Amino acid sequence: MENQSTPPVPQPIAIDPVFAAFSVLVVDDSRTLRKILIRELNSLGFHNILEAANGLEAIELVKTKPVDLMLLDMEMPELDGLGVLAQLKADATYKALPIIVISGADQFEKTIKCIEIGAEDYLPKPFDPILLRARIFSSLEKKRLRDLDRKHLEMLNHEKQLLEVEQMKTEKLMLNILPRPIAERLKRGEKNISGSYPDVSILFSDLVGFTKMSSQVSATDLVKLLNDLFTRFDVRAESLGLEKIKTIGDAYMAVGGLPIPRPDHAELCADMALGMFHDLQAFNDQNGSELNMRIGINSGPVVAGVIGFTKFSYDLWGNTVNTASRMESTSPHGRVQVSPSTYEALKTSFNFEDGGLMECKGLGEIRTHLLIDRV
Repeated sequence: MENQSTPPVPQPIAIDPVFAAFSVLVVDDSRTLRKILIRELNSLGFHNILEAANGLEAIELVKTKPVDLMLLDMEMPELDGLGVLAQLKADATYKALPIIVISGADQFEKTIKCIEIGAEDYLPKPFDPILLRARIFSSLEKKRLRDLDRKHLEMLNHEKQLLEVEQMKTEKLMLNILPRPIAERLKRGEKNISGSYPDVSILFSDLVGFTKMSSQVSATDLVKLLNDLFTRFDVRAESLGLEKIKTIGDAYMAVGGLPIPRPDHAELCADMALGMFHDLQAFNDQNGSELNMRIGINSGPVVAGVIGFTKFSYDLWGNTVNTASRMESTSPHGRVQVSPSTYEALKTSFNFEDGGLMECKGLGEIRTHLLIDRV
């Protein structure tokens, strides 16, 4: 009599670890059919398996536990497979969940309806293990690819958001350095940005007593105080429509009438100068300091443009700039000294007192006036 050996126990098929980690939900009101499906899934290498005896239980499981694939029987009490599918596909959260419907031969029309609603695939009863395997791996591969696409899209959106944030930072930095029209031209790729402006007004200011203050406070406090004061000036310049050009130490330079020309540039600079003394007084009162200031204004033609390659700077050139600087350096403390051209532009709308002839280095004697207030 021949020895009969015990048939070998089927070993699970080695599958992609990505698939093995997926969670599969088996939904069927027949406990026997659920066990058959679970056994087949185990033989394919799936062990993270959930089961539900009806449609309501299936929906509750999907909402409370992670599910990567659902095997859904069509005929169930209370809520059938078509109802489960309709509810899940109507919810954006579960719309992408792959669902394979399991239907009998007499449920062809319902099967078609399920596919139309969004079922991934279908499996006829009684199901064939080879067909079951093919449908499951096909559905999971599609899900894997969709997940990769989603993650890639999320990464792209995240990178896009980071890029937009960096662009906003860059634009904000450019606007802190350059007038908006000039910054826009740089963004468009223009390299050599310059222009001649026949009639502008330039304001220079310089703090008096700042050197003494700098020897009495720490470097950190000094920068903080200077930033506080210049921020007040910046706010005033922006409200008046002036362009701040730069600060050098404790000196502040602004211009009216460029890069967008306007006829009231001299009046704007005069209002700016008077307002700066109000800002300085408020600063002194708040910080217990005794800083003073002198201001000079001149009007005339200038050349303006962007210089620099790694660090941009928008600057002005011409005799008008030099004269404005001389008006500031020779101005009495606590006063606003203007040149003849600025005086002619303002004499009907502002009050002045004669500043006399002022010797200005490189320019000779200039008749100056000291701004008092508006008429």
